[in-house]
Amino acid sequence: MMNHTIGFTTSIPVEIILAAGRVPVDLNNIFITSGQAAQWVEKAEEAGYPRNSCGWIKGLYTAGLLTQPEAVIAVMHGDCSNTQALMETMQLRGIPIFPFAYPYDRSADMLTLEMEKLMRVFQVSWTQVEDVRRDLLPLRQLCQELDRLSWQENVLTGAENHYYLVCSSDFNGDPQKYARDLEEFIARAQLRRPFQDEVRLAYIGVPPIFTNLYEYVESLQARVVYNEIQRQFSMPFACQDIIDQYLQYTYPYGAFARLEDIQEQIHLRQVDGIIHYTQTFCFRQIEDMVFREKLDLPILTLEGDKPGPLDARSKMRIEAFINMLKF
Repeated sequence: MMNHTIGFTTSIPVEIILAAGRVPVDLNNIFITSGQAAQWVEKAEEAGYPRNSCGWIKGLYTAGLLTQPEAVIAVMHGDCSNTQALMETMQLRGIPIFPFAYPYDRSADMLTLEMEKLMRVFQVSWTQVEDVRRDLLPLRQLCQELDRLSWQENVLTGAENHYYLVCSSDFNGDPQKYARDLEEFIARAQLRRPFQDEVRLAYIGVPPIFTNLYEYVESLQARVVYNEIQRQFSMPFACQDIIDQYLQYTYPYGAFARLEDIQEQIHLRQVDGIIHYTQTFCFRQIEDMVFREKLDLPILTLEGDKPGPLDARSKMRIEAFINMLKF
């Protein structure tokens, strides 16, 4: 068991974990960066997970078993509809589970109650949590600067933007080291010549299970300048307190809650087209209907199943979409 390590299934109020002196670990990041992600999915299937269930859920299950955290915080509402079953199978293997739920109606009162429950579990006060939130503000501003370098200075690849922002969900378990790494990377990136892209893309939806999506896009003289959910993980907004911060965080509150931020950012970043990534067997595939009706840019809906490189069909569809945007 990894002492003092708290795993979680999607971005949660990480300030509570840090205030308690624990190490936050986003199990999604452990899974997808393991170098054995495909094998981890197979391990879950060997344990009994059905083939027609989400690859991320299967990866999270194996990540929890192999890392053996002190406990796992499960986001039971506001992320994945399969989380309850995932938590039951983790509990079956002896991993303590603490539930957390984002209220669908974005109720401040309900979110306050959920956070208070978590704070009681970890025996921390509002004052301690607020102190951590304020301590993290310079780090979150670094994330915003990194993101700005992507779309305004045009010196970051889509993959670089994706990596550093997705890691802001848990700061790789060490906010101080993450901040140093970010500062060093930003300093190097500022010395680059700007990219000369023919096509600027937005990427919306959960982070991809494909391992080479951004690189393939850039081989076609296009670049992702907006990673929607990854940017949201970094909490890129001014807020009054911890409750306000997690009310402004759009991902848990559904497609309509996300639309305003998406529309604002694609306009600001002068985006030509949108890649909407959906995970096979995920309920969020249905949300594609909302985005297609409400967003006024060309959209390519891209579906991924298991970890690995893009398949030939997906490559062909991406190439056709980018070529269409060039003319």
